[in-house]
This record gives sequence, C-alpha cells and structure tokens, in this order.
Amino acid sequence: MTAHPYRPPRTIDGVWPLLGTAGLVGPSVVLVTALLAAVIALMLDWLTKTQLDPIRNCLPFLAVALIAVVIIAQRLHRQVLRPLVELNQSVARVCQGEPGASRGLENMAALSGLADDIASLNEELTELYEEMDSRVARQTQRLAQKTASLKILYDVAATINQADDLEDLLLRFLRVLKQMINGCAATVRVTMLDGHQHLVGAIGLDDKLVRDQDMAPVDLCLCGTALSPGDILCDNEARFCATLYGRQMFTSEEVEAVTVPLDYHDEQLGLYTIFIEKPGIEAREDIQDLLATVGHHLGVAVAKYRSDAETQRLSIVEERNSLAHELHDSLAQTLASLRFQCRLLADSLADSAIPTEAHSDLARIRNGLDEANTELRELLASFRAPLDRRGLVPGLTKLTERFGQETGIHVFFQDNCRPFELTATEELQILRIVQEALANIRKHAKALTVRVLLTREASGTYVILVEDDGIGFNAPRLAARPGEQIGLSIMEERARRIGAELRIESEPGEGTRVELFFVAQRRTRPAAEAA
Repeated sequence: MTAHPYRPPRTIDGVWPLLGTAGLVGPSVVLVTALLAAVIALMLDWLTKTQLDPIRNCLPFLAVALIAVVIIAQRLHRQVLRPLVELNQSVARVCQGEPGASRGLENMAALSGLADDIASLNEELTELYEEMDSRVARQTQRLAQKTASLKILYDVAATINQADDLEDLLLRFLRVLKQMINGCAATVRVTMLDGHQHLVGAIGLDDKLVRDQDMAPVDLCLCGTALSPGDILCDNEARFCATLYGRQMFTSEEVEAVTVPLDYHDEQLGLYTIFIEKPGIEAREDIQDLLATVGHHLGVAVAKYRSDAETQRLSIVEERNSLAHELHDSLAQTLASLRFQCRLLADSLADSAIPTEAHSDLARIRNGLDEANTELRELLASFRAPLDRRGLVPGLTKLTERFGQETGIHVFFQDNCRPFELTATEELQILRIVQEALANIRKHAKALTVRVLLTREASGTYVILVEDDGIGFNAPRLAARPGEQIGLSIMEERARRIGAELRIESEPGEGTRVELFFVAQRRTRPAAEAA
C-alpha cells in the first residue's frame, strides 16, 4: 500500500464563505435591498398620506426581488442541491466498496472541497481493499503450495516402500520437481560405486546430445563436442554454438541450475539438476526446504535399493561358496582319489611287460584326470572369488590380467564406454561367458594375441568382443568335439538368461570372434538368481 501524507479535511467557516462560493451573495444582497426599498416606499406613502397607489410604487422593487429570488433558486439548485445529491450517491457507493465510486465529482462547485475529501477517502479505502485482496491471494497461494508440498512428501514417503524399480521412481519425481518450480529442463543421476555419475533420465534436453554423451568415453562440451582430458571446455559464446549446431543454447545470465542432492548419512547417492529461468528460487526458502526434504527421502530410497542389491550379492556369494564346498567335498575328492589310484597303477605296471598301447592309454587317462582336476580347481577358485562391487569393467580387467599371467598369451582389454550399471546376475553371467571364451582359447586356439573389447552401439546395445589370432575351427570339427560343444551351449544358455545374443564366427586359420550383445536392463528389485 502506498503511504499518503496526512491531509486534514477542508472546512467552511460560516455561511457567507459557502454563499460566496455558490455565487449567492450578490443575488441575496439585491433581494434584501429590493425588499427594504419596497418597505421604505410603503412607509413613506403611509406617512405622507399621498393619494398615489402605494402598490404601484413598490412594483419595481418587488420585480427586482422576484428576479433575485429566481436567480438564488437556480444557483442554489445548481451549486448546492444537485452536488449534494451526487455526494450522497457517491458516499453510498463508497460504503458499498465499489471501485471508482468517487468518479464524476470533479465539478462540485461549492462542495468541491468536500468532494475532494470523499475522493481521497475512497482512494485510501480502495487501496486497503486491494492490499487485503493481495494478502488473501498470497495466503491462499501459500496454503496451496503447502498443500502441494505435503502431497509431494506424502507421495515420496508412500512410494519409497512400494516402488520395485528405482529408475521409475527417480524419473517420476524428476517430472514432479520440474513442474513444481517451473523448470525448463531437468536431469537425474545416480552415483555409482566407483564414484561416477550415471544419467538415469532427462527432460527438456536434446535427446541426441544426451545419448551421445552417455555413449562417449570422455566428457562433452556444452554444445556436445567431445573433450579429451586437458581440453578447454569452451572458448566461444553460446550464440556462436547455437548458430553452428542449430539448437538453442543458454548462458548463465539466462538460466540457473538448481541442484537437489540425494543424501543419506552424509553420502551423496544421486543428484537432481533442474534448469530454471532467472531469477531462480533463492528468495523462496520454503521451496528450498521442500526440495531438500524430497532429496533426503529419495536418498533413503536409493540407499534402500543399494542395500537390497548388496543383500542379493551376498546371497549369491553364499550360494557360490556352498557350491564350492560341495564340489570340494565330493567331486574334488573323487578326482584326487582317481589320480592317486592311476599313479599307483602306473607304478605297478612300470616293470611289467604290457603293450605300448596300454602305456599310452594310461598316460591319456592321467592327462585327462590332471586336466579335469585343474579345471575343477579353477572352478572352485572362481566360485570362492568375491563378486566385484565396482561393476563389470573391473571384473573384466581382473579376468584378462589373470588369463595373461596364467597362459603367457598377450591379452588386451579395451573399454570404450562410459560407466554403466548392471545387476549382480547380469554381471555374473557376462563374466562367465567371457571366462568360458578365454578358457576355449587357452585349450584349443593356440593363439598368440587375444583382444577383449567393450563398446556401445548407437542403439544403446552394449557389445563385448573376444577375438584371437589362433587356428580357428569349422562346424564339422566343432561337432566332433562334444566337450567344447557343451561349453558353447552353456555360453548360449547364459546369454539367453539375461536376454543377450551370442554370436560366434570362426574360420580355420583365421582365428575366432565371440560377440555378446546385451542391453543394460532396468535395475529392478533383486531377484534370487545365481549362476
């Protein structure tokens, strides 16, 4: 409300100033003078007792008095009575709170001062009404925001324990938070175990730019150009990039980023980033508090999901250890006994005259038992090895390094993808497929060099390539080796279990290519699946 200086109301001191303002003084003086003259004329006629008609002598004075009365009546009606009626109507409208009730009071003649006071009073009342309406509107809006905030918090609290898919939960509230603060774009990322930020989803951003950024192994500039470490982020203005790439670019003077961390026990598990036009929400402490509360609740949801995933991982580890113990107590002991008996048989037949073929068969049996024992020990070691909690890439790195150390073959692992996340079941199946492919290379390929490549196609499909420069094989030869046929069948079964596709290409003398195509599935509530 605008503060007006105090202005005392105008008053009229006495009747004569009012008559003067209304123009009634002159006609009143003329009226009184004419009447006095008529009275004096009558008195003179009566005193002198002339024979003239006294009424005729008074007629001129009475005529002047009559004219004065007419003039007084007209001016009284025009200057006092009619403005008084208009003032009365205006006051009635002011009392009813009508806007503009004092309009039309410009020419109030003798009552102009009173009209100005009424107009001033009406203006102040109007401003009071407007201020009251604005306060009511603000309070109503604040109550509506409070109600919306409580609804959002209720939805968050109710959804955390019911959501089976973390990404669906985060994407749902990504749209809610963007609409709540009227943002023009928004993203949500979760922090992976290796510290990298994984993009879950985005609203209002260029889909191609988001897809390319997720595929590129290095960071991108604001305009989408790939940057290697040490590059300058950008030395051009945003309008230059907008013209060059044909899409709108915003500067820090136009928009600002509102970040909502998903915290749990002082650990940031994810981050919402909402881009809004300036001015932002710096002055809205209630909105900031609401965003912080929502971020904390969603941080609890992410922590709960991680806890479920860790529970699944520990369950798989426990089951693998149990299988390893069973194999060690049964099959491993049986193989050890057979190897010992075979050695005793060889010692007993060493000085006997038996055919050479028998010695060859015995040697083959011993070699087969030794190979089976080695493979069983590797399987037991693999079962007892803990699952790497950092993801697929560290597991592949360890697998290839151990393969190179055990075989002496030059093996190269190349990762051309940005960090991504898989379920424990997916990681385990993929590692087993790669492990089986490397085992086949060690047994049959006679290779000198092996390459393991992890890439991502434009469609979002991940590809793991295992290729060697060995002797290769053809289909008839593969069918003649039942053991290897079983191994390839197991690889295909593992691929189907996670919805992946396995392709094997080989030619005699040209080496072998094993390609696994898979899509990182949505991280749903962990299921009890084991290798």
